[in-house]
Amino acid sequence: MTGTEATNKTAIITGVTGQDGFYLSHHLLNLGYRVVGVRRRTSLPNDARLRFLRGSPNLHVVHGDVTDLSSIQKIIREFRPDEFYNLGAQSHVALSWEYPTTTAEITGLGVLNCLEAIRREKTDCRFYQAGSSEQFGNSVAKMSNGILNEDSPMEPESPYAVAKVFGHNITQCYRRSFDMYATCGILFNHESPMRGEEFVTRKITIGLARVHWGLQQYVELGNMDACRDWGFAKDYVQAMHIMLQQEKADDFVISTGVTHSVKEFFNACCAWFKLDPYQVYKINPKFMRPKDIDRLLGDSTKARSLLGWQSDCNFENLVNKMCQYDYHLQSPEPSVLCKADQFLF
Repeated sequence: MTGTEATNKTAIITGVTGQDGFYLSHHLLNLGYRVVGVRRRTSLPNDARLRFLRGSPNLHVVHGDVTDLSSIQKIIREFRPDEFYNLGAQSHVALSWEYPTTTAEITGLGVLNCLEAIRREKTDCRFYQAGSSEQFGNSVAKMSNGILNEDSPMEPESPYAVAKVFGHNITQCYRRSFDMYATCGILFNHESPMRGEEFVTRKITIGLARVHWGLQQYVELGNMDACRDWGFAKDYVQAMHIMLQQEKADDFVISTGVTHSVKEFFNACCAWFKLDPYQVYKINPKFMRPKDIDRLLGDSTKARSLLGWQSDCNFENLVNKMCQYDYHLQSPEPSVLCKADQFLF
């Protein structure tokens, strides 16, 4: 990985309580940034991941909501950021079918609110928009080589993906219209031990760990044939930072260039736990999406060439990290459970 060491810089991160918010905060704090994490006010605590960062005097967690322009303006006015990373989103594809309006407001219009707040309060702040490979939909089938890059057509297949395309387009619009430094990172699937438990990779590692410890019998899943380009979130957030250190704003695909099916991921995790996949798997129709994407594979040539970025963690190491973490975390033995955190990085 490459990047520019930074001191006395301030970065705002929306979605700080999520997987990427955790790893990006950790990375920027290590670079000497003052990190302002924005979290929504909720009746129940939602900041469990931040417990690992609480000891840093440079971390400030404030309440805000990307659906409320005034709250984002207030935070920018108070902290005068050099960089703004918009990671805030309703980011679960299946849930976007259940809550399409909420998804559109947070994941789509939330981007516009962040950009407009920067335009009104601090136009020299550099903006990063977290895009998604879901934006491409099934357009991969139309590509002669089956690989997606920055110029591939976007044909979103879910409310989440539609909202992400809006966020992508409005970021480009503000860049062109107001000469703002606004960059889009189109990140393919990236996982980690901090992945939300509702996502399929983490559902698999948690479920198999519980099977291993005798806490349940099966893991229930939906479409096992979907293929994804999976990387490690820690590698991907470093790419976010590097993007904002470039002379000019641009858009970049971040991916490993290797694809695996959900079944392959499941089987690899079963091998790690020494379980027979045919004995611990059940299909559950409720996990099937109304419309799914068959295959996603990204071409990060531009990022490797211009940013000097590369994915350091391969598929096998990613499986190992996630299985190690949940093996320990799900253990009924306190002496084993307490060792889980050493596998976060």
